[in-house]
Amino acid sequence: MIETLINPADPPERQTQKLLAIAQVLMRRVEQITDDSGAAYAQFQRAAMLEDQVRERTRDLERALDLLNDSNARLAEANRATEAARQNLANAIETIQEGFALFDADDVLVMCNSRFGMHMLDLRDHLKPGLRFGAYVDLVSRSRFLELPAGETPEDWAIARRKRHQDRHVIFNVRMVWDRWVQVSEHRTVDGGTVILQTDVTEIIRLERSERGKMLDDQAQVIRATLDHISQGVCIFDAEARLVGWNQRLGQLLVIPMARFRMGVSFDAILDRYRPDLAFGEGMTEARLGDWVAARNGRGAIRFELRRGPDMIMDVFAQGMPDGGFVMSFTDVTAERAAIEALSRANETLEARVMERTLELEDALANAERANASRSRFVAAASHDLLQPLSAAKLFISSIGDEGLVPEAKATLEKAQNALLSVEGILGALLDISKLESGRVAVAMGPVDLDRLLAQLNEEFGAIASAKGLRLRVVRSRLSVMSDPAYLRRILQNLIGNAIRYTERGRVLVGVRRRGGMVRIEVRDTGPGIPEEEQDNIFKEFHRLNARASASEGMGLGLAIVERACALLGHPLGLTSQIGVGTCFMVQVPLADPGAGAAEGPRPGPGIRPSMQNRIVFLVENDSDLRRAMGLLLEKWGVSVLDAASGEEALALIEELGILPDCFIVDFNLGEGMDGLGFLAEVGARHGAVPARIVTADRRPELRAACAEAGVGLMMKPLEPRALEAFIAGLPAAG
Repeated sequence: MIETLINPADPPERQTQKLLAIAQVLMRRVEQITDDSGAAYAQFQRAAMLEDQVRERTRDLERALDLLNDSNARLAEANRATEAARQNLANAIETIQEGFALFDADDVLVMCNSRFGMHMLDLRDHLKPGLRFGAYVDLVSRSRFLELPAGETPEDWAIARRKRHQDRHVIFNVRMVWDRWVQVSEHRTVDGGTVILQTDVTEIIRLERSERGKMLDDQAQVIRATLDHISQGVCIFDAEARLVGWNQRLGQLLVIPMARFRMGVSFDAILDRYRPDLAFGEGMTEARLGDWVAARNGRGAIRFELRRGPDMIMDVFAQGMPDGGFVMSFTDVTAERAAIEALSRANETLEARVMERTLELEDALANAERANASRSRFVAAASHDLLQPLSAAKLFISSIGDEGLVPEAKATLEKAQNALLSVEGILGALLDISKLESGRVAVAMGPVDLDRLLAQLNEEFGAIASAKGLRLRVVRSRLSVMSDPAYLRRILQNLIGNAIRYTERGRVLVGVRRRGGMVRIEVRDTGPGIPEEEQDNIFKEFHRLNARASASEGMGLGLAIVERACALLGHPLGLTSQIGVGTCFMVQVPLADPGAGAAEGPRPGPGIRPSMQNRIVFLVENDSDLRRAMGLLLEKWGVSVLDAASGEEALALIEELGILPDCFIVDFNLGEGMDGLGFLAEVGARHGAVPARIVTADRRPELRAACAEAGVGLMMKPLEPRALEAFIAGLPAAG
């Protein structure tokens, strides 16, 4: 190529120029080629990188395709297994001898076997997956193969069926045409679906019906055998008063040949046929019996005597039956009536024996009176033993100071004191009742502050009523009445306690009404009421209405004590009651003279009493607890206390100390040795008269008279702290 560009004939200079020009052109060409080659190389590099990425993506796609193919294979296998399981399930339920259907949680039919609905051929074409339960019920209710109960429409049946479907488990029988029966059992699945099983129970029901028929036949034979072997004559009539049954004994009693009895003969025909031989007893006539037979509905049982001839007396009992018929039984009571007549004659010979028994009863009464006197003495002794610890408890509580106590503790102390007062009143009343029964009555009439008494009763019974769910309302009153405070309190305690005990719901109201110069205290309740025939009996000892006698619920003595106490005090006692509404007890008490206020001793205040400082009191008490309690109470009041357990010990201590106390408080029963009065007599003989009080639970009039003769005051147990304080505070000033 170069040779064609350079002419050999040209001079060397010309050839050199040409070569230079060619070289320059070539250089430029090379440079241009070099630039184009760089871009191409870069593109080549990019192409190579893309090829690698495509290759990597291709491998990823190949792996994904492998996984997809594997998943598809597994899915195909699962589908085959599912289809196999479904087919196995279908085969399994198809082998069941019962109709089977499965509804899902939305009450849509999922599957069923060919026996489902087998007794309703008109449903076969509709029993396909997707059928809703409500539509299925509508189809069943209108099926011509379903035999509905009498008076029930398809709509009624469908409503009842849907209602049963709401339960988790349902089993019931459905009657089909041609006397066939299907038992339907319906059960919920875990996921809320429903499984329905249909079982043909036609043979079972028919067999049961047959067995029931045999049983009824057997029972009829047993009844027939029973009627034929009882001593009573029995005849049975239907609603039309036609004879449908009888026994052989009936013919014997009425002297009727059995050939004369026949099914369907009317009652009037039997009565007409044998009227001349029969006579009704007192209170029954032929017309009345005919009206009873014709009544049919609302026919009550009747009983009357029927005489057959001069020698036979029959007791007839007739009673209606549910179907409108009636049954009559005839019993021969001739021997019983003869025995009654013989007994009546024998009673005439008993008068002499009655007189003899009367004399024996008089002797028994005398023995009972002696036993009653012994019982009264026992009650008095037992009450004395109870009053000892009660008195100590009252004094211990009184010795607790009010200083530093929170209000709740103060309230508790007050309630405890009131409770002890209630116990004291009950024991005192028990002793008085004992005296009443023994003929020794002790009554202290005086003004009684009703406001204070009712407040104590309200506090005493308020918690009891509240615990039972009752509302106790005590209407306060500022009136004062003339009565014995212990007996009046006992009367009201019994009436309020009875009202709370016998009232199950509602309230108990205690109120006061003024009627001229009388005050009527009423206790009303919303209890069951007291029948009129029982209103006298409730005041008898140990008589309680509709309840068992027990120590926890009372022994039925409360109202007996109320009646005796009211009679003793001369307070009229009244009662009104209405069944289902409630009862009101009323006690009428005379109004006290306005100028005579109810006696109320000074209330002990907190702390030391200035009037008692520097006082010396000598306690002579053999009960260590009571002696300690009295000592604590007196020391709380600022009193110096000396104490001894017996009269001999007290005399020795006086001689040893060489001083006399300001007063003596002496228990009457000091055990063996000298008693309280003997001790005070000895002190008087040695040292002269010293103010003293005898403390005792003995309420005998003889002791009271002995203390009065000795000039010594008497304080009854349980001790009243206010009375003790008043005695010490009233002593002459120390010299």
